[in-house]
Amino acid sequence: MTRMRRAFCVGIDDYVGAPLSGCVKDATEIARLLTTHYDNAPNFDVKLLTAPPESVTKSVLRESIISLFREPAEIALLYVSGHGTENNLGGYYVTQDAQNYDEGVSLVEVLTIANNSPATEVIILIDCCHSGALGQLPAIDNDKAVLRQGISILTASRSSEVAIERGGMGLFTSLLAGALEGGAADTIGNVTVAAAYSYIDESLGAWDQRPLFKAHVISMVALRRTKPAIDVLILRRLPEWFTAPDAELPLDPSYEPDAEPQNEENQGTFSSLQKCRAAKLVEPVDEEHMYYAAMRSKACRLTPLGAHYWRLANEGRI
Repeated sequence: MTRMRRAFCVGIDDYVGAPLSGCVKDATEIARLLTTHYDNAPNFDVKLLTAPPESVTKSVLRESIISLFREPAEIALLYVSGHGTENNLGGYYVTQDAQNYDEGVSLVEVLTIANNSPATEVIILIDCCHSGALGQLPAIDNDKAVLRQGISILTASRSSEVAIERGGMGLFTSLLAGALEGGAADTIGNVTVAAAYSYIDESLGAWDQRPLFKAHVISMVALRRTKPAIDVLILRRLPEWFTAPDAELPLDPSYEPDAEPQNEENQGTFSSLQKCRAAKLVEPVDEEHMYYAAMRSKACRLTPLGAHYWRLANEGRI
């Protein structure tokens, strides 16, 4: 299987009679974040299409979406920002040549193309009004989505809701960008679409538009890597320090850097444990600070999150 990661980002501001102001900026920002990881290592091979300066018609957009999903890939990702609408035939991403009952590219059509894609993982991110219609089959059952394995969909709003702009960007996209920057990252820096959804959902109030997440997957792939909360080399040493995920590691004053005589091995271990403490992986037993746990010959233990990474390290999975 190819390890190729492709992304197609679309933003339309230039609508006749109903212009928008933040969609080009939305698509440009998401394209920028997807292109590289935090350390500038290459991530997605991104194609960006915006109006202005380009013209985004139904045929242009449809051809580009088909091209995105046609060939095998590790991930094929579609991001769109612009007007959305719905009628009794379903939801549509509105293009510049929209007409009544021919508003643009049907979200049912997008789902059909995605379902037939040979890409291992398909991710669709939509910031437009009524975007929650993606994955629904009108006249059948609007509460059910028909997704083949490997598809994840994250939309700005439910099918009955509008998606708003705030601060020169779509509200959904500004939160998505924050998630990709690291707001939704796990301890080792990975941002998945599920974590991005959780981050966006928690950021919106009860009266705001509600994001929608639909997926049929057996594993979560990382959209982007951000700076880890702790070096993975330290995580791999957790089984060395703790014999089991519920074990305690006895401490004593020799672990403190100011202790005399100097014990470089213990002090090096303690420095790493302090970093684990900052990453919420380790906590002192019966003391508020690790310093006092060492000076008073107490112990430290793994938190539930630390126990999770202990298991990953013990099984050689990180």
